[in-house]
Amino acid sequence: MPLKVTLKPGEKFVINGAVVINGDRRANLLIQNKVSILREKDVLLPEQATTPVKRIYFAVMMMYLDDKAYRTYYDEFVDRTTEFINAISNKDALEMCISIIEDVNERQFYRALITCKKLLPFEESRLKFKAKDD
Repeated sequence: MPLKVTLKPGEKFVINGAVVINGDRRANLLIQNKVSILREKDVLLPEQATTPVKRIYFAVMMMYLDDKAYRTYYDEFVDRTTEFINAISNKDALEMCISIIEDVNERQFYRALITCKKLLPFEESRLKFKAKDD
């Protein structure tokens, strides 16, 4: 079954590492085979990976988009995830981390990215709490 992607005018997206920009009209793409695709809103630039969860997200995103660099980003993913897990005790957050690890090990990177996004509010609330304590 093809993947249908509806794009806004001027919307950027990445397909297998290539940045593509939609034209000046709304467009529908039907993708017939397996590709790595991310909308601009889901792309994290290296300089934006400023928190532990964002660093995990970035490593997963790069494994998803750049299969040739998988080993480098996998090692980064393991290091960042291990650090994060060792720093938290929240059961729900730990379960999400386990889910991310399982998805990465099964090369279900997009699913891992979705779970990473779900971890962001948890991290944000902890960082705000930590800032208040300082």
